[in-house]
Amino acid sequence: MNFDPFDPAHAADLPHDIAEALAWSQPERGRFGSPLFYAAQITSTNDVAARLADAGAGEGTTVVAEAQTAGRGRHGRTWCSPPGAGLYVSTILRPDLRTVSTPGFALLTLMAGVALADAIREATGLAVEIKWPNDLMVARRKLGGILAEGTAQGTSLEYIVLGFGINLRSAAYPPDVALRATSIETELGRPVDRGALLARALVNLSRARTAIAENRTSAVIDRWRTLAPSAAGSSVEWQTGAGLRRGLTAGVDDDGAMLIDVAGTIERVIAGEIVWM
Repeated sequence: MNFDPFDPAHAADLPHDIAEALAWSQPERGRFGSPLFYAAQITSTNDVAARLADAGAGEGTTVVAEAQTAGRGRHGRTWCSPPGAGLYVSTILRPDLRTVSTPGFALLTLMAGVALADAIREATGLAVEIKWPNDLMVARRKLGGILAEGTAQGTSLEYIVLGFGINLRSAAYPPDVALRATSIETELGRPVDRGALLARALVNLSRARTAIAENRTSAVIDRWRTLAPSAAGSSVEWQTGAGLRRGLTAGVDDDGAMLIDVAGTIERVIAGEIVWM
């Protein structure tokens, strides 16, 4: 049976580790994780969070699942979400933005990357880095990812569902995924406190969201640049309407767009697929 957040009979009891972490972190995380809906299995946390947002749920409303049967990443790719192997979370943002275009949307995605990378660093000590725009990496292997999906009413941004997945322990991933993925347990050689990691993620998201709301965006961008060394000097290629382009990454601008040096000319990439060479 699929989880239905509108039917209490379908919700699973909140695991003790998550309930305990939510209790001690409440003063720091504010609205994030209040309320929190938990399910043992779900189609997609982003889809359920979007249903809640459509029904009027406020910013910070969060959905957590033990497993997803239809999790997804950017460009519609499948996000493998085996039971018990990861932390699968979506939370609702209701930013005060007039349009869905950059800089607002891109900045919130970068905000999430900083918040989550630092959360993992603080909870585990792992040297997590960010790969533009939304991958969490350890030693060039993918530890997690972020998917932000916005819904607009006309030209106004109604809400953003910010979803993220973090690999907690190794699992039977498909071969192409297994070659590129890692997990916290694999890197540490021991289990991680899932509840504490979730709480730290929500605390950091709350703090970063406040910084953006108070127009303290430069600190978020500066921290992102520190956590993303591959954003400068890496060989990349990407497809455009005019064909394949190649160059070297040259950082990000203050709107969160990737800058790429192509034979001495800086080009700006807002969205799309960049292949890292």
